[in-house]
Amino acid sequence: MSEASLPSGVSSPRNSRTRAGLTFAVLAVLVTAAFALSMAIGPAAANLSALFGQLTGGEADTAILIMREIRLPRALLALLIGATLGASGAALQGLLRNPLAEPGVIGISSAAALGAVIALYTGLSVAVPLALPLLAITGALLAVLVLQLLSGGSSVLTLILAGVAISSLAGALTSLALNLSPNPFAAQEIVFWMMGSLTDRSLVYVGLAAPFIVVGLVLLLGSARSLEALTLGEEAAVSMGVDLGRLRWMIVLGTALSVGAATAVAGVIGFVGLVVPHLLRPLVGHRPAYLLPVSALGGALLLLVADIAVRLVTPGAELKLGVLTALVGAPFFMWLVVRSRSGRVG
Repeated sequence: MSEASLPSGVSSPRNSRTRAGLTFAVLAVLVTAAFALSMAIGPAAANLSALFGQLTGGEADTAILIMREIRLPRALLALLIGATLGASGAALQGLLRNPLAEPGVIGISSAAALGAVIALYTGLSVAVPLALPLLAITGALLAVLVLQLLSGGSSVLTLILAGVAISSLAGALTSLALNLSPNPFAAQEIVFWMMGSLTDRSLVYVGLAAPFIVVGLVLLLGSARSLEALTLGEEAAVSMGVDLGRLRWMIVLGTALSVGAATAVAGVIGFVGLVVPHLLRPLVGHRPAYLLPVSALGGALLLLVADIAVRLVTPGAELKLGVLTALVGAPFFMWLVVRSRSGRVG
């Protein structure tokens, strides 16, 4: 792609590469620091050098066991989930060419949440602890199949409309489950789970979600070059050898696998996929090839910091992670809507 052919607002390749490399390096350092801080913060005091020296050892004191069984899974999930939300938001905004797009726009989050709600409503989550994440992942995959049937692999507009239909249906069925919940305790459990949280997650949850998230991230990051060509328009992208149908389903399937798995183990955590790409896009010269990996790191950093914050703000009755991201993300979304009216969002 020549410098002269770049869309308005896109920096030259050399400048973009330099800025993206610097941004990536800074974010990598910040993510590493946030991960270490996440491991250190909690009721049980511990020495970080002792922690990382004994984390994989057989014998450990109580503080190390707390970190290994409670804080390590929590930090790993924040890292993985934040990365996939950031990357999927950047990929969907590039595919749909809509700066207000995020993973929920194609119904994946709602379908995954419905699967988890079914597990809670029927009591399967009590009988089989892994039923909740498994049904949530199943819900996300079923949403992709329905999306394929409804959209037929046609235009982006049809894909968005199909996603809205899936999201509306999943939301209605979730509300129905709450309305018909056999007892108030089950309804309360559903509501609390839908608020999103990383509290009391074990390494079993990490092992269940990680393969889906990693495969989804590979698909999303693999779409970066094609998305860069798409900034020139569909006709130009096709002339450059981009298969639009393949690109569309790489991103949809990648989002379904990764965001579905994230929702399965952590509940609904919104706005990360919307906020992160917008904050980082100017720093990489508006180049999708650089924005996707940088957004993955940015999402990981945001969720790690948010998870640290919920432990510090209300240590007695921990604030739900999804509530905090919504409190931050909703005003940001409204600001984007106001900016879009003047045509300045990009």
